Amino acid sequence: MTDKPTRGNPPVSGRFRKGQSGNLKGRPKSKATTSKTSAVEVILDKTLTVMRGGNPREITMEEALQQNTLQLALEGNRSAQREVLKWIAKREKYFAAENQRKSPQAVTQRITTDPANADEALLLLEITALDPRRQDIKADRPQMLLEPWAVQAALSRRRGGQKLTESEISEIRRCTRDPDSLRWPKGVEA
Repeated sequence: MTDKPTRGNPPVSGRFRKGQSGNLKGRPKSKATTSKTSAVEVILDKTLTVMRGGNPREITMEEALQQNTLQLALEGNRSAQREVLKWIAKREKYFAAENQRKSPQAVTQRITTDPANADEALLLLEITALDPRRQDIKADRPQMLLEPWAVQAALSRRRGGQKLTESEISEIRRCTRDPDSLRWPKGVEA
């Protein structure tokens, strides 16, 4: 090796040997005992007492700022809306990562074949009505008829397709509470 300096390097004679430091005082000790906290961190660690529904509640300053940002976003502040969208994206990313880590759990499915389980809902939504002519029948299910508006909605949704047969028309009439009020599609004589 020559003792000539090369670009970016001192001459070989001026270099320190391997394992020897040029700092005579040695490597400075780390200052682990002194913690450097910023003023923002000190403020965010503070708590506030807020009244919610007449009850006092302790929240952190960070939570108060988040609630304020959310309120501003709901009022239409664009920068607050962007911040809330960032929160949502961050949350979704976190949950996606969590779901990937978790092993999929077995899904058990229970299918009931009880046709009466929808009867109450049909009555409640007034899609069907109890058939007064058949109330004396002691059946395990109530005897019901379809409301005309529900049948009319179904008939009006038929676009094209095959024409209704005589037996289909008679079944529709038999199962409708007031079949004479129905308006039949063109080409159907009922």
